[in-house]
Amino acid sequence: MLFGESRVQEAKVKIPLLPSQVRWHFIGHLQRNKVRQALPLFEMFHGIDSMALASDINRIAAETGAHPRILLEVNLAGEASKFGFTPDSLCQDFERLLGLERVQVEGLMIIPPVAENPEDSRRYFAALRGLRDSLQNQFQVVLPHLSMGMSSDFEVAVEEGATLVRVGTALFGERKVEG
Repeated sequence: MLFGESRVQEAKVKIPLLPSQVRWHFIGHLQRNKVRQALPLFEMFHGIDSMALASDINRIAAETGAHPRILLEVNLAGEASKFGFTPDSLCQDFERLLGLERVQVEGLMIIPPVAENPEDSRRYFAALRGLRDSLQNQFQVVLPHLSMGMSSDFEVAVEEGATLVRVGTALFGERKVEG
């Protein structure tokens, strides 16, 4: 069973309460100051959004003996409110990312712009798949995962090649905001 969590503090509370065979992925924005806390909790990190964050993960993983699996977040729409590599910056940094000794790059991740119609997300999913395919060809690597699609558009994402979808809202309802 695979669960995702987007907040390190909540994961620290939830993970010990569930059976040990549950596998955990971090699916939110990982702040650089939370890397040390997050590494022992998660087997994969979906939203690695910069070379600086990947380098921090690599450095701390070397200190702790971890070998984290990562997905690189791409901001294809260029939204200022979202994190992620631009396609150009990802292509420029990709060789350095592959050279990080402690992390294993396993694919790409996207959160497209909010849309009422799931079909409006299709072009972003297809573009991410195309970028992944291009990187695989150019760098002769295998990137098996595309993390794309959420509760409102996961069917379209799967049609476009998603291997991991984030459907917590469909399963558990809206997250309660504490204030």
